[in-house]
This record gives sequence, C-alpha cells and structure tokens, in this order.
Amino acid sequence: MTGLASSRTRPLVGLLVAMAVAHTGTRVSAIAFPWFVLATTGSATATGLVAFFELAPYVAVKALAGPWVDRVGGRVVSWSTDLVSAAAAGAIPLLYVLDALPLGVFLALVAVVGAARGPGDLAKEVMVPEAAERGGVRLVRATGLSGTVERLASTLGPAVGAALIALSGPLTGVAVNAVCFVLGSLVVAFALPRGMGRAVRTDDAETEDEADAAPYLRRLAEGVAFLRRDRLLMSLVLMVAITNLLDIAFAAVLLPIWAHESGHGAPVMGLALTVMSAGAVVGSLLAAALAHRMKRRVVFFWGFLVAGAPRFLVLLLDVPVPAVVAVYAVAGLGSGFLNPIISAVFFERVPSRLYGRVGSLTDAAAWAGMPLGGVLAGLAVTAVGLGPVLLVCALVYASTTTLTGLRPEWREMDERPSVGAGQPTRSATA
Repeated sequence: MTGLASSRTRPLVGLLVAMAVAHTGTRVSAIAFPWFVLATTGSATATGLVAFFELAPYVAVKALAGPWVDRVGGRVVSWSTDLVSAAAAGAIPLLYVLDALPLGVFLALVAVVGAARGPGDLAKEVMVPEAAERGGVRLVRATGLSGTVERLASTLGPAVGAALIALSGPLTGVAVNAVCFVLGSLVVAFALPRGMGRAVRTDDAETEDEADAAPYLRRLAEGVAFLRRDRLLMSLVLMVAITNLLDIAFAAVLLPIWAHESGHGAPVMGLALTVMSAGAVVGSLLAAALAHRMKRRVVFFWGFLVAGAPRFLVLLLDVPVPAVVAVYAVAGLGSGFLNPIISAVFFERVPSRLYGRVGSLTDAAAWAGMPLGGVLAGLAVTAVGLGPVLLVCALVYASTTTLTGLRPEWREMDERPSVGAGQPTRSATA
C-alpha cells in the first residue's frame, strides 16, 4: 500500500521539488545578477537595467508561449527550457573567467534566462492539476502546496544569494542559479511520467485534435476569446495587475526610502520582509489544509484586506518597530491564502487543453505593470514626497481589492465544480 501511495504521489512531489529548485535559483539570481553588475561596473544605471532585461522577455515570451505549451506538453517544455536557462546562466561565469563578458553580452544572456524562464514556469504551473489528480489530492490543497513552495523560495532564496555573495562573490550565486536549473530539468525529465502535461482528451477528441492542429495564431486567439468571455477571470486579472504594480512600487522604492528616511536602515527593512514571507508560508500551508472548507470569496477578500493597505499605512505612523513587524506578519499570513485560491479558480474554470494559452495570457497581463511600478513610484516620491504616495497607494490598494468584490461575478468564486469547465478526468496512464 505504501508503495502504491508513493507511486501515485510521485508526480506531485516531483513537480513540487522541481518548482522549489527553480524558484530558489531564480531568487538567488535576483540578488546575484544585479550585484555582479554593480561590483564589476560600479554603475547604478547599468545595475537597474538587469531587472528590465530579465523581466521584459519573461513577460513577453510567457504571453506567447501558451499554445506551444498546450501542444507540446508541460513536461517537455519545462525540462527543455530549464536547460536553456542553465546554459545561459552558466555561460556568464565562464565568459567572465575568459575575460569575454562585456555588459552587452551579459545583458543578452540575462534576457535569454528570462525568456526561457517564462514558458518553463508556465509549464510547471499548468501541470499542477494533473499531478494533483494522479495523486488523489484536492486541487486547492495542491495549489496551496505549490504556493507554499514559492513562498519558501522567496524567503530562503535571497538569504542564500546574499550569503553566497558575501562568502564567494556574485559569480558563485550565478553558478548556483545555473545548477538549480539543471537540477530542476532532471527532476522533471525523470520524476514525471512521459506525456504528462499534454492536453487531455474528452469525448469530443476529434474536435480537440482539430483545434490543437490549428495555426499558432488561431490557438492564441482562442485563449484570448476564452479569457474575454469569463468575467470572473477578467476581474481577477485586472485586480492582480493593479496590486502587482503597487507591490513592486512598495518593495523596490517605498519601503527602502522609508527605511532610509526613518533611520531604521536596511536591517529593519529586511526583518519586515522576512517576517512577511514567513507569514505567507504559514498562510499557504493553512490554505492547503483548510481552504477547501472555507468560503473562498470571504477568505480571498479578507486576505487582501490585511495584506494590502496596512503595509503602506503603518509606515505613515510613528510606531515602534515591533508594531511594524507585527503588521507585516499579519499581512504575510493573509497573502498566503491568495495565490492558492486564484490558482484553484483558474484550473476549475479553464478547459485543460487551454491551460497553457489562457494561463500565459493571464500571467502576462497580471505582470504587465510590474516593470513600471518602481519607475512610477520613484517619480511620484520625487514630486510630492513619501507620505502622500504611501497614502494614495494604500487607498488605491484598498479600493481595488474591496469595491471590485461588490460586482456580481465574484459570487462565482464559491462555485466548485467537481470537474473544471470543459475539463475531463485525466487518465492515470503514464
């Protein structure tokens, strides 16, 4: 019996391990890449280009990769793109040792890493429902576990990256990033069953075969059309796009400026973010264990209520550091419930053969404003000061995540079909 249980859960465990390795490597590189440029060039402008060159290709390629993921299959796309990312990241220390790494080449390699990460991350995400079904795990529990993995990586990755840089320099962090991509590729290639992640067949298999054989642009348009028809998913995407922009503005500009101007410095900023990440891990674990028993809409909006505006407002108040840290702990706890619920709603409403093309569009739309978040926040603080910007951001965050909940389509969040819209039961055949 134990062997059977182990065999059934192997796809989910393998997928979670691959996600953990990939996310950790990505968080390490988020520290190592810019630090390497700063250490080698001393230019703040060049350092600022790193995030843009990685994030812009990530969003663009992910938006366009959906039909490819649906047709080829998540497993193949995941391990192959991870190898591309590994090769690009691994070339950086090699070229540096050979004294053949000008800034332009470095940024080009970073862009390749970002472009390959887009479909690689998407491929892993769309395999979660199949892995859950193969293992006999509730979908919301599986999405909770995947959210926990991402939160843990967000907590541990930066710490590992900072430690590696302090001990061995930024090149070591870049090399570790390449190793993580290789390990993730191997786990997906050998731990997941062959054919996993391919579009499944329903009773209308002939129609689906014709759809999957359609030209790329037609398949992409099908994803756009589906998303436009689903009012709840459209509302979710618009809400998350706004909150993501505000989150980036907060983390990249507003919180560091507050830490500097208040005299608390980087240690308090780091403590607040670490406590919030730890709270998010706990929230994700609770979501995995309990979310299937809760009213999703209530939990979702309460989670956003405590995770959003309070983070901005507490910085306006002259309160002791422990009070700030407590607010961030509660914010993290609330935020931990959000992604598992969003993922479960997505997978229940989208037909499995459209996971890739619809998922790529929703992710890209949700991330679209992120490259601008820091720029807009910096300009706003320069123009009117930190306090007014914090207040406006808090008001926008609160109104976005509460007033939108009054729209009728949000009631559909609590509808839990046993099988997603158009989603057939998957075969357990490897």
